[in-house]
Amino acid sequence: MFALFEEAGKLAGGRILSSTDATHQIELDSGRRIKVKAAQVLLTFAQPSVAELLRDATELAGHIDLDLAWTFAPEGDFGFAELAAVYFEDPPSTVQQAATLLRLHEAPHYFRRAGKGGRFRKAPADVLQQALAAIERKKAVQAQIDAWAEELVQGRCPEPVRAQLYRILFKPDKNAPEYKAVVHAARTAHLAPLALLQRAGAITSAYQFHWQRFLHEHFPRGTGFAALAVPPLPDDLPPAEGVAAFSIDDSSTTEIDDALSVQGLGSGTVTLGIHIAAPGLAIAPGSPVDAVARERLSTVYMPGHKITMLPEAVVQTYTLAAGAPRPAVSLYLAVDEATLEVRGHTTRLERVPIAHNLRHDQLDGVVTAAWLDDPGGPTWPGLPAEVARLHPALAWLWRLAQACKARREAVRGRPETFTRPDYTFKLEGVQGDEPTGEETVVIGTRARGAPLDLIVAEAMILANHHWGQWLADSGVPGIYRSQASLAPGIKVRMGTKPLPHAGIGVPCYAWSTSPLRRYTDLVNQWQIIACARHGATAALAAPFKPKDAALLAIISAFDAAYTAYAQFQSTMERYWTLRYLRQQGMTELVAAYLKDNLVRAETLPLVLTALGTDGLQRGERVRVRLGTIDEVSLEVTGTVVERLGATEPVEGDTLEGEPEEALQAPLTVAVEVAVDDADEAAAAGPTAPPAARA
Repeated sequence: MFALFEEAGKLAGGRILSSTDATHQIELDSGRRIKVKAAQVLLTFAQPSVAELLRDATELAGHIDLDLAWTFAPEGDFGFAELAAVYFEDPPSTVQQAATLLRLHEAPHYFRRAGKGGRFRKAPADVLQQALAAIERKKAVQAQIDAWAEELVQGRCPEPVRAQLYRILFKPDKNAPEYKAVVHAARTAHLAPLALLQRAGAITSAYQFHWQRFLHEHFPRGTGFAALAVPPLPDDLPPAEGVAAFSIDDSSTTEIDDALSVQGLGSGTVTLGIHIAAPGLAIAPGSPVDAVARERLSTVYMPGHKITMLPEAVVQTYTLAAGAPRPAVSLYLAVDEATLEVRGHTTRLERVPIAHNLRHDQLDGVVTAAWLDDPGGPTWPGLPAEVARLHPALAWLWRLAQACKARREAVRGRPETFTRPDYTFKLEGVQGDEPTGEETVVIGTRARGAPLDLIVAEAMILANHHWGQWLADSGVPGIYRSQASLAPGIKVRMGTKPLPHAGIGVPCYAWSTSPLRRYTDLVNQWQIIACARHGATAALAAPFKPKDAALLAIISAFDAAYTAYAQFQSTMERYWTLRYLRQQGMTELVAAYLKDNLVRAETLPLVLTALGTDGLQRGERVRVRLGTIDEVSLEVTGTVVERLGATEPVEGDTLEGEPEEALQAPLTVAVEVAVDDADEAAAAGPTAPPAARA
C-alpha cells in the first residue's frame, strides 16, 4: 500500500511498511523512512505507484476549472474527495482524488484550508473577486516588467524607466516595476545595471548623473528652502570704535564670514581685530532657521554652483558685505609691534563697519610679497586706491602671518610645504540657477601660501585657537578639531575636548570663524557669545552643557555630512577636469608617478591609471598619452610614452603630503542584481570600474 500525506505543509508520498491506529511507518522513494501520524495521511492506495500517481494527478489537475469547481463545491467545510465526487464522478478514482487535492492546494484564493486532513472551505464570492482582480493586476504588471526588460536588453530605454532613472539607481523602491525591469534586464543581458542603462541611452547627461546621485542621497526633498522669517538684526549692539574692517575672499564668495582690522600702527602695540559674522546673535538654538542649518550642516560647494547652509535672505542679512555696519563677534588681539607676540585679547559683540571686500582673484597678482615688503608699494601703477591705502595694514599683517606660521612650524617640528597650487574652476556660459554640464570650464591656479591667503589663514588660526582656549578656560564645552601627531595614518578628529592639533601646531583648535557656512562654527559661536555675555557664569547660560548628548550628535552628523560634501566636490571637480581635457583637445599630459600604476597630472587636478609604469621611481615625471574618457564612471586611462627623468619632492609616505586613500573611490549604484551562479556573478561584475580621484 501507498500513502499520500502532508509534511511541513507540502504533499509527499511513499510505501507503507507498517501501521498502527496512530501512526504509519513509510518509506519514501529516496529510501528514507519516516513515521507519519495517521491524521496526516490523506489518501491510501494500492496502485499506481506514488511517482505515477503524482505525475498523472499533476497533469489532470491542470485541466480542473477552478471557477466550475468553486461553483459546485459544497457549502461549509468539505473534504477533497467530496469535491472530486461532484466534479468528476462518484466514486472518483485515486488519480482524480489526488488531482483535486493538488488543485485545491494551489488555489488558496478559491479555497481556504479548514484544518488538517484535507479539509477546505470556499472563499466568499466578494473576497474571491478581489483576489482574482489582484492576480490579474499582478499578471499585467509582470507582463509590463517583461516588456520593459526586453526593450532594455535590445538597447532601448522605456520612457517610464527613464523617468525613474535616478530613483532606480540611487534610492530605489525595490518593489517598483521599473526597478524590477532593470534587474531582470541586467540578468538577462549579463550586464551591470549601470552599463545596461548606458547602452540603452537612459543616461543622457553625465553631469546630471552625478548631480542627481548626490541630491537623491543628501537632498531628497530638493535644495530649496521653506518660507522662513529672517531673524532681525540685533539693535542693542554697540558700534566698534575706530574700526574700518576689510574682508579678503574670492569674487564668487557671498557668505563673507570674516574680516580684519588693524589699529595702532607705529604705537608699539598694534590691535588686530578679527571680526566674524554673527548669525548666532539672532538665530536661536531650536528655532526654525536653526533646524534648517542643523539638517544641512554645511554649505555644499562645487564648480559653478553651491547649496548654502542658510537661506539666501539670512546670508545677505548677516554676511560682512561692505557698506553698513554688520553684527559681529570680534576678537581683539594686542600684538607687540616689534616682537609680534600676542600680549592680550578680548572678545566683543558689536556692530563693525566693513570698509572693503577685497578679492583674491583680482589682487593676488598685485598684492605680492615684493609689494608688501616694499615701503613704496602704494605707488605701484594700476593699484586700486583702496588697496593702496591699506598697504601699511596689509604689510604688517603679512609680517604677523609669517611670524605666526614660523611659530606653528616650530611646534609641528617641520615646515608646511606648498609645492602644488590650489586649482580654481570657472564655468563660462552658465544659464539659469545652476550649470547643465555643457559649459566651458576654465581651470586656473592659486599658489598656496600666497600673501593674502596666508594673512587670512593665520588670522583664522589665531581666532580658532584663542576662542577654543577661552571656552576651555571658562568651563564651556565646544567642538574641537585635534590631531595626536603627524605620524602616517593619524587623522584629524572632532570632539568636545581641547586637545592639541599637531598638524596646525596649536594646543587646541575650535572651528568658529565660518558660522554662515559650517554648523559647528555656529554652535561654537553660541558658546562664545555666552562667554562674552556672562563671563564667569557662562557655563550655566551656554546653550550646550558639558557632556551634552546633543553636542555629540552634532559632531557625528557634521563629520558624516562634511565628508560626503567634500567627496561630492571632488567628484564634480574631476568631472569638470575631464570635460576640460575634451574641450581643450588634450591627448597628452605631463604627470608624476605615484604608485600602483597611478600618476598625477602636473598642471591639472587629476590622478589616473597609466600603463607602462614598470620601473618608475616614485615622483618621476613622465609624458602620458590619454585613452578613453568616461564622464559617468569618471575614468580616464593613459599610457606612458616618455620618461622625463626629473622627480618631484616627496614628503613622508605620500607625494607632497597628499593622503593616498583619497586618490581612488569606486562608483556604485543601489541596484542589486541577484545571481544564480559564479558565471552570472562575474557577468554582473562591479557596477563600474573604480574612478581615480584628484
